[in-house]
Amino acid sequence: MSQSRLTLITRPGCHLCEAAREAITRVARQTGDRWSELDVTTDFELEREYGERLPVVLLDGREHGYWRVEEDRLLADLRQGRRS
Repeated sequence: MSQSRLTLITRPGCHLCEAAREAITRVARQTGDRWSELDVTTDFELEREYGERLPVVLLDGREHGYWRVEEDRLLADLRQGRRS
C-alpha cells in the first residue's frame, strides 16, 4: 500500500481545519492521491511546531501551506511531482 503524499495537520474544533479537509478531499478526488490527517493534540512535537498555525498541508513531507488550502497551487504541485 502506498504512503499518502498529502498530510493535513489539524486540531479538533478548528473551523479552518474543516474547510481545509473539504478542500483537500476535492483535490485528492481530482488527482487520485491519498491523504492522511494528523491531530496536533495527540503529538507534543506537532503541537510545539505548529501550535495555532493550523491547518497545515504537507506535500511529500514538506510544508506546502497553512491556514487555507490553495487548491489550484496544490493541484499543480501534485501533477508536477508526477512528471519529475
